[in-house]
Amino acid sequence: MARYTGPTTKIARKFGEPIYGADKDFEKRNYPPGQHGLASKRKKTKEYGTQLKEKQKVKYMYGVLERQFHNTYDKASRMSGQKGENLILLLESRLDNVVYRLGIAPSRAAARQLVNHKHITLNGVVCGIPSTQVKAGDSIAVRERSKSLEVIQASVASATKYSWLEFDAKTLSGKFLNLPARAEVPENINEQLIVDLYSK
Repeated sequence: MARYTGPTTKIARKFGEPIYGADKDFEKRNYPPGQHGLASKRKKTKEYGTQLKEKQKVKYMYGVLERQFHNTYDKASRMSGQKGENLILLLESRLDNVVYRLGIAPSRAAARQLVNHKHITLNGVVCGIPSTQVKAGDSIAVRERSKSLEVIQASVASATKYSWLEFDAKTLSGKFLNLPARAEVPENINEQLIVDLYSK
């Protein structure tokens, strides 16, 4: 399976919520896509379907493929604490997600592209792997030659601040202070449904 590169509004409509952020098109048509979009709302979903839908939603939200997601869940299940919370925290500490949270990129897809194209440094070293796990105390910055990119400048100007991250807009550098508490992650995710799905 290749990474999804199609229209994001269509995916948001499929899950019934703007999983990629504010979306004017979604607000206009917040019902499932397709010829029978409105009629499909009346269909009853079984327990397995609800669990699968939640997993698919999180995959699309963080831009992770099936195998990557399964490996991340396996890693989360080996950690101490609750599996669901560990899964969300591992996804949140991916380099592409941290770049997005810092406000360097307007979306996770844009953040992944910046990392792939080697515009981002991790602890002073250029890192081109979006799935790299960022640890507490790590510093993330934009390469000197990439600081004038319009997409970065525009994104930083409208960035949202998070308590577990520190960012200097002048130097375009930040620090991952610590893993966020589950309650601090703003996305609407019911991770217990994913745990129940994998526990079958």
